Amino acid sequence: MNLEVIAYPFIFLALYFESFLLVTFFSSPARAKRAQAPAAVLPALAPKVAILVPCWNEESTVAGTVESLLALDYPADRLSIVLVNDGSTDGTAAAIDRYTEHPQITALHKPNGGKFTAMNYGLEHAGDAEFIGFLDADSFVAPDALREIIPAFDAPDVAAVTASMSIHKPKTIFQRMQYAEYAQAITLRHVFASINGLYVTPGPFSFYRRSVLNELGPFKHAYLAEDMEMAMRIQRAGYKIGNALRARVYTKGPPTMRKLIKQRIRWTTGFMRNLFFDYRDLIWSRQNTVLGFFVLPLGIIAIGGSVIVFSLYLFQTAQSLIHSVSVMRAAPLSYALSLRPISWFYFPVTIPLLVGTAMIVLTASWMAVGKRASNTPGRLLPNLPLYFVFYGFVAPIWIIRSVSHVARGARTTWR
Repeated sequence: MNLEVIAYPFIFLALYFESFLLVTFFSSPARAKRAQAPAAVLPALAPKVAILVPCWNEESTVAGTVESLLALDYPADRLSIVLVNDGSTDGTAAAIDRYTEHPQITALHKPNGGKFTAMNYGLEHAGDAEFIGFLDADSFVAPDALREIIPAFDAPDVAAVTASMSIHKPKTIFQRMQYAEYAQAITLRHVFASINGLYVTPGPFSFYRRSVLNELGPFKHAYLAEDMEMAMRIQRAGYKIGNALRARVYTKGPPTMRKLIKQRIRWTTGFMRNLFFDYRDLIWSRQNTVLGFFVLPLGIIAIGGSVIVFSLYLFQTAQSLIHSVSVMRAAPLSYALSLRPISWFYFPVTIPLLVGTAMIVLTASWMAVGKRASNTPGRLLPNLPLYFVFYGFVAPIWIIRSVSHVARGARTTWR
């Protein structure tokens, strides 16, 4: 049996997904969002905003996070910042206490209870703000980010708005790989938001309408994916999640393979557990057909397809190695080690190869589009090879381990 046949359904779905992205990217709603001029909020019209920063052992980064918030181009009397120290064991408490005298900043301390408890504690001290934003304590925002976010709440049913994230000053191989990955994610988030297909409001600079949070209730533990659970709760309630394409936020990606895999296991298990255990009704939901009939099912298929295709790849690689060893044993050593001219005439041109090449070109194109449309700084081209070389090998590791965690009921840790 030709094992490539097993991969054909996933190849078809991949092409279908890319075609969907292409059509949606050029649809009227998406083009209208991209055509909007840079936002300019007038002080007299600016709504009250509170930005909450939950902190746990972030003494080395929280000051930079706070300074970026204080540099936001937004009326100071309409913007408050709430720092919540969630029982840190390093110098985070002292780092945020340096801002206690600042008129815009409230510094709070509580025993460690997890990020969601810090977010809820901050909500209790957010005053009468109409919009509530969250920013991880290892992230930084561009000065015009908030002016881009607020106008995205352009309809009463828009409950949340996400920003465009990128990796802050990538240095290691894995951070540079993530830089390219996040550039593609900017495009995907923009496209999905134009058809209300988002199922996560990431921690770095996602905003919520305060009245909706009051209606839906506080954040939950949610298998260490509270931002994903809240987004699914918003979708279940019939609200929309928007995206501010030019609202730039920078986060420090995991610098090592071990830390990256641990982060992505938390994300992937959070997705599966929230969806399978608490929000199964969103799948095939007619209330939001894009999310229920396309985005979520394809997300599930992508996880299963990654496991299957990677397993097939390992199997075929092992077969090729065994065959090569057999040939080397049968042939003279001088023949096996001799250099022979390569004839491209015999190069195997297969459907998976052609489709794979097309997918690489399309993926690189979406990355370039995301970077350009969001005005994200940095250089994409040097990071593309690292993404294409390493991502296909690293991603299956965290996906397989995530599936194993969920199947076994294993506990997932934050760090």
